[in-house]
Amino acid sequence: MRIAIVNDQAVARESLRRIILSVPGHEIAWVANDGHEAVKKNAEDTPDLILMDLIMPVMDGVEATHRIMSESPCPILVVTATVRNNAAKVFEAMGCGALDAVTIPLMGDDVESQRSRYVLLRKIHIIAKLRRTSDNASGSGRRPAESAPPLVVIGASTGGPRALAEVVSILPANLGAAIVIIQHVDEKFSAGFANWLGSQVNLPVLLAPEGERPKANTVYVAGTNDHLIFTAELTFSYIPEADNREHSQIAPYVRPSVDVFFKSVAMHWPSTCFIRGCIAVLLTGMGRDGAKGLEALRKAGWHTIAQDESSSVVYGMPKAAKELGAATEVLPLGNIGPTILRMLKSECKMRNQSNTKYGVRNAE
Repeated sequence: MRIAIVNDQAVARESLRRIILSVPGHEIAWVANDGHEAVKKNAEDTPDLILMDLIMPVMDGVEATHRIMSESPCPILVVTATVRNNAAKVFEAMGCGALDAVTIPLMGDDVESQRSRYVLLRKIHIIAKLRRTSDNASGSGRRPAESAPPLVVIGASTGGPRALAEVVSILPANLGAAIVIIQHVDEKFSAGFANWLGSQVNLPVLLAPEGERPKANTVYVAGTNDHLIFTAELTFSYIPEADNREHSQIAPYVRPSVDVFFKSVAMHWPSTCFIRGCIAVLLTGMGRDGAKGLEALRKAGWHTIAQDESSSVVYGMPKAAKELGAATEVLPLGNIGPTILRMLKSECKMRNQSNTKYGVRNAE
């Protein structure tokens, strides 16, 4: 993996260089001392990943991220002196297209320094997994987007099973869209949960199968304690993830994680030409998992829905999404299913009228 480093501190640049080169297969694409230099170098030589500092002279990391994602898009991981103290700028950079953020690893051989290096490398590994190129798919002469159905993605935790049943039960067997659910549940119970949900709804409910694409008129449920994602080939995959409890505002330590899945959807899933065919929902649950992922999807043009407080068993996850401005709509539970159905019907009608095939819609 070719990785670029953007940082105005020589010590930090050297530390990051050594950490990257400690992993076989990683190499340094180039190094930039500020955001302006990074924008120019990226346009000339786009790497597989950019490690972007936030606070720099000439041009800071937020503006550089905005410029890069607008002119020559490239995956960007914010690597800054402190994520917590720079939270506002971190979220601003992520709003411009950065995938995640991590604190610059500590120097030294103590346990905490080793752990900080491990966290960085795990984030790089996850992004590499998410970024898997679609060379094989494009080499076949068929664009993955052409066979992608409209998609509804739903995240839930505490109180989720009953809420999910209420939302999905009103959807018909000929829905015309695929549904993927991330419910916080141990893998020992995931098969039983899928069977139970299948008995409550009109659509078949399956555990998401590794390496397969979702099909229309089917509900998929994450099936292991690893995190479910979409690859660049639009297939399901499961990945492990580092313990990120210290940075819970970025990637909550839950399994399977709604944030991890939603972010992979934002990165890879092609929106239909009519955005009504791309709907993301965050239901009742404790904590903040899914809020940042829902925000990423909204910024990518998806219609995003958060459950309201009065109908939530625990108003944690949807509340966090509301506070971030990640939800296009905040709805009571009983209105979510009908809204999904109405939007999908409208999208299908418009698509049939225009006879438009599915295509990739670039995230803004």
